[in-house]
Amino acid sequence: MDTSPTRDETARNKNSTKGIKKKARGGWSFGLILLANQGLATLAFFGVGVNLVLFLTRVLGQDNATAANNVSIWTGTVYLCSLIGAFLSDSYWGRYLTCAIFQVIFVAGLTLVSLSSYILLLKPSGCGDGQKKCQPPSPVGSGIFYLAIYLVALGYGGHQPTIATFGADQFDESIPKYQSAKGAFFCYFYFALNVGSLFSNTILVYFEDTGKWTLGFWASTASAVLALVTFLLGSPRYRYLKPCGNPIPRVAQVFVAAVKKRGASLKPGDALYELRGTESAIKGSRKIFHTDEFECLDKAAIVTEKDGGARKNPWRLCTVSQVEEAKCIIRMMPIWLCTIIYSVVFTQMASLFVEQGEVMDTAIGNFHLPAASMSVFDICSVLLCTGIYRQILVPLAGRLSGNPKGLTELQRMGIGLIIGMMAMVAAGMTEIARLRGVVPGQRSSSTSVFWQIPQYVLVGASEVFMYVGQLEFFNGQAPDGIKSFGSSLCMASISLGNFVSSLLMNMVTGITTRNNMPGWIPEDLNAGHMDRFYFLIAALTAVDFMIYLGCAKWYKGVSFVESGGGSYEVEVEVEEEEEEVEEGEIVRDKSVVGPSEDRVVNRV
Repeated sequence: MDTSPTRDETARNKNSTKGIKKKARGGWSFGLILLANQGLATLAFFGVGVNLVLFLTRVLGQDNATAANNVSIWTGTVYLCSLIGAFLSDSYWGRYLTCAIFQVIFVAGLTLVSLSSYILLLKPSGCGDGQKKCQPPSPVGSGIFYLAIYLVALGYGGHQPTIATFGADQFDESIPKYQSAKGAFFCYFYFALNVGSLFSNTILVYFEDTGKWTLGFWASTASAVLALVTFLLGSPRYRYLKPCGNPIPRVAQVFVAAVKKRGASLKPGDALYELRGTESAIKGSRKIFHTDEFECLDKAAIVTEKDGGARKNPWRLCTVSQVEEAKCIIRMMPIWLCTIIYSVVFTQMASLFVEQGEVMDTAIGNFHLPAASMSVFDICSVLLCTGIYRQILVPLAGRLSGNPKGLTELQRMGIGLIIGMMAMVAAGMTEIARLRGVVPGQRSSSTSVFWQIPQYVLVGASEVFMYVGQLEFFNGQAPDGIKSFGSSLCMASISLGNFVSSLLMNMVTGITTRNNMPGWIPEDLNAGHMDRFYFLIAALTAVDFMIYLGCAKWYKGVSFVESGGGSYEVEVEVEEEEEEVEEGEIVRDKSVVGPSEDRVVNRV
């Protein structure tokens, strides 16, 4: 399960910073600016998102099912937009410009949310508090509000994976003190996200729940503006990496070339094609060492007689680095797919956990605790577990395992799956206790809502291992040309988790309501068995964990070429004996690659 590269990646020289502007600086000072930006942006986003379902029911007059469905679609859209931001960042705009543009869109969307709700929707003044009804909205008012919230989705979704990758870019791993800084940054990045959501899940939720929607929305807008200003303050001294071009044609070229050369084979003494020097065919990217998996794709880098001209056709001949980039994407996909079931666990906090809490005893003296506020225990769990992990577990595990990171990313993700499964079991046990406390003729159980604390705490602990591990894993294992894409996979997993959860619930409802049965999750939860749905998710997570173990054991980490002044190519072994070549010695084979191209063999 170790993703550590098998070759020395610590050697650096002046050529390794070729894709970085000379005035770039970076470091923890600017990493902290980006962490502050993340916390403020998250506060702004959840200031709208956390109570959106109540706004749709109380102000727009939607029924519970329609509102919940609209919120699910909106949430899924937010995280799918991360792929758009990642693509533009990696391909054309670069991370800084992408962050800036999507934050401007984010601010514009929040401003429009605030204006449209105040001017067009919240009539009469003070409505939407659960007591005072609002006037039916006009089609224009509803349309402008929906445009606004989807601008928020686009802005926040496109910003998230890019800001995470841009933050990691601030640490040059050729500097010894920054060699472990990226892992720490991703941990604090998730910490900052939860600090922001803690504020919005407590203070802003209270204002909005009492009908002060305009105040809550303008507070979110102000936070987003402050986040943008904070981000721009570091502009002169950030560490910038150039975009590497559109990866879609690069990857497509590998598959097309491999198909065209499906009958080709590597002859004794030949080598796979790679450019001379330290320059990679992928602009601004390091070269990647050759690996033995998916050998059928290696055919794209075999030089044939048709490829002997001065100008190479990229749809017939690809470099080793191009081929390995395609292999990296293929290798990451099984790991990513295994994280989707965990995201199903995570999404229950915003749906079934809240519905479960609504039919429990939420009274604290004369004070009524909103069921949605129980998510504070999840946030506090994340904050606490982040500190414990960084300050205690990493040093302890590092001493025991010899790995300075403590645990590998894959190991942490596996632990996250186990804790997530335990959270579903705890939720199921809480539901059994709730059903035992049901008083005939009453909607709510006598069981206290604080029975939910263990399931929230366990989900929070699992997030520290799973989502922080995902960010570090996909960012570290993605080739230089698709770093933001790697970070966006974490958010895409959450998006698909929402859709899979909805699909699973529809399937369960369809099966369990046959023959006029109430089903597991009916309108009256006291007549259902939501505990069985929780246990079903726990069972699916257990099966997913077993599959994940196989995928993690099979996975081999990417290894980048960090040259010492010359160009490197990994020789592909063939069955016949070859003349020994010392490391770094240039081999010319004019009959295959032409007189102007060199081959350098890196003996390992």
